[in-house]
Amino acid sequence: MENTSSLKTIFASLQWLFFIFANTVVVPVSIGTAFGLDSSEIAAMLRSSLIFTGVACVMQGMFGHRYPLMEGHSGVMWGLVLNLSLAASSMGMSLPEIGGGIASGMLLAGSVTVVLGVFRLLFYIQRVFTPMVMAVYLFLLTFQLILIFFKGMLRVSEDGSLDLPVTLFSFGVVILVSLLKIKGNDTIGNFSILIGMLLGWAVYVILFPAEQMAGSQGSMDFSLFPLGTPNLSYGIIAITFIASIINLSNTIASVQAASKLTGTEASQSPLDRSYLLTGSYSIGAAFFGLVSYAPFASSVGFLESTRIFDRKPFLIGGGLMAILGIIPVLGALLATLPITVGNAVLFVAYLQLFGTSLKSLNGYTFDSKSIFRIAAPVLLGMSIMNLDSELFTVFPIILQPLLSNGFIMGVLLSVLLETFIRWDERNETAIVNE
Repeated sequence: MENTSSLKTIFASLQWLFFIFANTVVVPVSIGTAFGLDSSEIAAMLRSSLIFTGVACVMQGMFGHRYPLMEGHSGVMWGLVLNLSLAASSMGMSLPEIGGGIASGMLLAGSVTVVLGVFRLLFYIQRVFTPMVMAVYLFLLTFQLILIFFKGMLRVSEDGSLDLPVTLFSFGVVILVSLLKIKGNDTIGNFSILIGMLLGWAVYVILFPAEQMAGSQGSMDFSLFPLGTPNLSYGIIAITFIASIINLSNTIASVQAASKLTGTEASQSPLDRSYLLTGSYSIGAAFFGLVSYAPFASSVGFLESTRIFDRKPFLIGGGLMAILGIIPVLGALLATLPITVGNAVLFVAYLQLFGTSLKSLNGYTFDSKSIFRIAAPVLLGMSIMNLDSELFTVFPIILQPLLSNGFIMGVLLSVLLETFIRWDERNETAIVNE
C-alpha cells in the first residue's frame, strides 16, 4: 500500500510539474517577443519565470493559503501587458516607456498590497468582491482561458492558412484526454492530464518530426527591468494599478473554491498570508520583466479533473519547476513540449472550471430583472473579448487598454451593479459574505 501511495505521489508530482510548466512557459516568451527582446533576453526571462513560479507555488502551499493552488502569472495582467505593447505606437510611446510604466504600476500595486496585508486592511477590499462578483469573475475567466487555449490548439501557417494535420491532431488529444477522464477508472481519470501530455508529446514527435524545435540554451544572465526602467508614465501606472487590484480577486476566488472542493473552511488569516506573498511576488516580478502573480482560480478545474487534493505532490511539482530554471538543460528539454499539445490538454482541464462557475450560482434565483446582475457583466465582457482592439481607438489613448479588456470591464460592471443596486430587497435568494 505504501509503494502504491509513493508511486501515486510521483506521478501526481509530475502531473503538477507539467501543468505548472504549460501554464507558465508561454507568458514570458510572448511578453518578451511583444517588447522586441532578443532570444537571450527572452531565455533569461523564461528561466526567471520558472524559478520564480516554482518557489512561489511552494511558499504559498507551505506558508500562504496552504492549498494546492498554482501561483502563477495572472491572465488578467498578461492580457493587459500584451494590449499595452500593441497600443504603444498609437499612444505615441516607445516600448521601453510602456514597459517602465508597467513596472512602476506593478511595484506600486505590490507595495500597497503588502502594506494592506500587514495591517490586515485587505478585508475591506474583499467586501467589494461579493459572491456574485466572484461568479462573474469565474465565468469570464473560464471564457478568456478557453479562448486562449482553443486558439493555441490551432496551427496557423505563415501564409495565414490553417495547418490542418497539426490542428486535427490537437483535437485528437482533446478527445483522448476527455475519454480518459469520462470513461477511464479513477486512477486513469486522475492522471488523464499527465497521460495526455506525455502520449500527445510522443506521438507528435513521431508524426511531425520537422515541427520539433530544439530548446534554446540561452544565457543564465538575469537582467533587471528588461522591458524598461520604471518611470512616471501616470496613465500606464494607473491602468496597471487598477488591473492589479482587480487581480486580487484571484486570491478570493481560488481559495474559496478550493475550500469548498476540499471540504475545509478558509479563514481570514490564510487569505492575509496569501495576499502578503502575492504582493511580494508582484514586486519581484516587476524587477525581472515578469507578469504579476496570483493564485490560479483555474487550478480548481485541474483539481476537479485529477481529484488529487494532497498538497505533497503540488509542493514537489513546484520544487521541480524551480529546478528546471536553475538547471538550463532541463528547462530547455521541457521547452520542446509542443505548444499545441499543451493547449489541447489544458483546454480539457479548464472545462471543469465552467462547472465551478455554475456551482458559484447555487443559492441564487433570477427573474426578468435580476438576471441583469449576472447576464449584463458576463455578456458585456464576452462581447468586448471578441472585438478588434482597433475599434477602441476613438477613445482617449490612455483609456483604450482598459476599455478594450473584456475581463476587466465585465468585473467592474459587476462591482457597480452589486454596489449600487439592492438586489436582496427584491426578495432574491442571495448569499452575501458580511
